[in-house]
Amino acid sequence: MRGSNKASSLTIEFSIQRCSPRGALLLCFAVFSLGGCTVGPKYVRPTADVPSNYKENADWKPAQPGDELVKGKWWEIYQDSQLDTLEEKVDVSNQSLKAAQAQFLQARAALRISRSGLFPTITANPLISRDRVSANRPLAIPGGTTNYADYQFPAIDASYEADVWGRVRRTVEASRSEAQASAADLASVGLSLHAELAMDYFQLRGLDAQKQLLDSTVASYQKALDLTQSRYGGGLASAVDVAQAQTQLETARAQSIDVEVQRAAFEHAIALLIGQPASKFSLSALPLSVPPPPIPPGLPSDLLERRPDISAAERRVQAANAQIGVARAAYFPLITLTGLGGFESIAAGTLFQGPSGLWAVGGAAAETLFDAGRRRGVSDQAKAAYDQSVDNYRQTVLTAFQEVEDNLAALRILQSEAQTEDVAVAAAQHSVDLSLTRYKGGVTNYLEVTTAQSAALTDEVTAVTILTRRMTASVLLIKAIGGGWNVTQIPAV
Repeated sequence: MRGSNKASSLTIEFSIQRCSPRGALLLCFAVFSLGGCTVGPKYVRPTADVPSNYKENADWKPAQPGDELVKGKWWEIYQDSQLDTLEEKVDVSNQSLKAAQAQFLQARAALRISRSGLFPTITANPLISRDRVSANRPLAIPGGTTNYADYQFPAIDASYEADVWGRVRRTVEASRSEAQASAADLASVGLSLHAELAMDYFQLRGLDAQKQLLDSTVASYQKALDLTQSRYGGGLASAVDVAQAQTQLETARAQSIDVEVQRAAFEHAIALLIGQPASKFSLSALPLSVPPPPIPPGLPSDLLERRPDISAAERRVQAANAQIGVARAAYFPLITLTGLGGFESIAAGTLFQGPSGLWAVGGAAAETLFDAGRRRGVSDQAKAAYDQSVDNYRQTVLTAFQEVEDNLAALRILQSEAQTEDVAVAAAQHSVDLSLTRYKGGVTNYLEVTTAQSAALTDEVTAVTILTRRMTASVLLIKAIGGGWNVTQIPAV
């Protein structure tokens, strides 16, 4: 028995070396018979407050669109071939997604490192040397040999930490959970990137619709200017009317040009998402015209299985729980088994003869009796980390519910707003028609026409903006409910 006191720590080590073969077998059997003991709390998935239904979905019952969201490629629900082509490029070329994949590979490699602790470490150290010892060394035999050769082969050395208390198994459990969390993180990054691309795409198409509307308005204003100039030439209109028509035309033309700035920014953002240089990428104009398809949000409890960020948070709870077991295992003795075998001789010719064989087996146990509270501190730290991971998990769940409710509300309210805005657009266009008729009949001046035209343009742009917001809200709702992902896609690793 040997005691040592280093840095306020007292460790007692027991060792048994050079056992007989029967004693070695009995030692191994005794150690492995304790291998089923694993300290630390058994993992139980933390509870979360899950409502029975979505509040914002109570009065809004969209038709069920089949299994589009279950296939994984959720963007196909929009039936837009251009969007489908762009989304496929994200998985192939997006650099952020590749970085997340590399992070997952790191976590999987870390798991392999942890699993290596379940097996012995075996090393081979063949040795050939020629040595000379001092003839004047202590206890030297007068006239004795001072030169000799030493041959060792294969000199195999094996060591193994007997996982009696489950420290290694808990470490493997924690690494496995972290690898699974990393896989869920990868899915979450992919979902976010696909959703970001879809939102950028629909906003770009919304700008295309605005551009189309403004260009059409410019053409209408040009005709109105021509009419005013003709009336001015005939003495039926004043120079003020011409100036107002000219101002109206150039203002609309400037708005049309300004849309191109925003469109270019979204086009460049899409290029970045699909891993292409912005200078080499372009999208043809395709005005947004159809409303979003109906999207069933499912049940709130589905979020726990369909949101990759929730699954990642839950996996990290299990990893933190396993770390508590690792910390508690430090309170128990560390048992190590060692073995050595090979041949050794002073002459190469007798190296593999029976008398040259050597072997040794043994075991050692080390128990820390005093460490000034270090193990307690590590254990308390692990418990606090577990509590933190549980809180993070529950916060992630609450955030998920909020995001679903936000976008359900947005879709419901925007749908109602779109209906009202359509009425406003029709009324504004009717006002323009009446004003032009009154102006042509000489009943009113051109100010009434420009006022009606400005109101009509504003309402039409607002209608396009609402449609764009409805499309982006539908994408955000799909993202909020996890897209087509589910927890079964987490690898077993």
